[in-house]
Amino acid sequence: MARFRTSLIAAVAAAGLFLTACSDSGTTAADTDSTAAAEATTITIEDNHGTKEIAQPIGNVAATDNRAFELLDRWDVDLVAAPVSLVPFTVTSYKEDENIVDLGTHREPNLEALTAAQPELIVNGQRFAQYYDEISTLNPDVTIIELDPRDGEPLDRELIRQAEVLGEVFGEEEDAATIVADFSDALERAKTAYEAVSDKSVMAVNVSGGNIGYIAPSVGRTFGPIFDLLGMTPALEVDNASSDHEGDDINVEAIAASNPDILLVMDRDGGTTTRNTDEYVAAEQVIEDNEALANVTATTEGSVYYAPADTYTNENIITYTEILNGLADLFEEAANNN
Repeated sequence: MARFRTSLIAAVAAAGLFLTACSDSGTTAADTDSTAAAEATTITIEDNHGTKEIAQPIGNVAATDNRAFELLDRWDVDLVAAPVSLVPFTVTSYKEDENIVDLGTHREPNLEALTAAQPELIVNGQRFAQYYDEISTLNPDVTIIELDPRDGEPLDRELIRQAEVLGEVFGEEEDAATIVADFSDALERAKTAYEAVSDKSVMAVNVSGGNIGYIAPSVGRTFGPIFDLLGMTPALEVDNASSDHEGDDINVEAIAASNPDILLVMDRDGGTTTRNTDEYVAAEQVIEDNEALANVTATTEGSVYYAPADTYTNENIITYTEILNGLADLFEEAANNN
């Protein structure tokens, strides 16, 4: 897989050598121009904002979309700029690359630094989606693509769309197809596994700052859409639930009273820089030490699933594949214990 930075100086030098060689062999300048035109192509994709034309080969790339980092890293895409503190800690090549211009966080972004990095393509989205118009204004000649899951669209299709479009943009269609196939297999496996234990109720929670929050079916962070994808039976449903990043504020006694058969847990702090502080307490410890949850069925039967530690900042198709396979393992074990 090739890196995507290009060098104008190298290109000009190479073109000069090519012209010299061609003049010796009788090839005309027109022939050379024709060859160069054939090599410089443009592809057309559809993103959340419409039709985008992307020149190939791609020059400098900047990315702000958390869901894209792992995919771009997998494809050896160099970045000139990114919100480095938001890059998942598992994507070490970007996390440790001192050549990447750090844009700060979405709370106080340095959008001028993004412009100064002179990207030719910006993969924007998720936490930075709110700045799309401002980024467009500051970079009027730069192609910007956004592939965030759209409201009202099934999450599985949206994750697949992102992988396939980015695969096309970066010439990685074959690997993107593999990623999609792995995800689709994991989804079907988890569906089938839950069908065997469909009488069991499921609760999803988020741990942040040592507190346990409720993740609502459908709308809740990360796990919410999985209720719909797998047809899981919620142990608890509340009115006016949200997609809040810390989960909904419901006392843990109410969560325990619903007595879920299966408990799904996301460690919000585990996916942020909080994990590197003395105050960090892992979600597993918080759940295990909570007296109110000690006697719920999920805990006593060991039917607790913890999402990958980097999930909160890495909610892409690869992460969901891992989650779905993990859930399938849990459901299959529960079925065997019935």
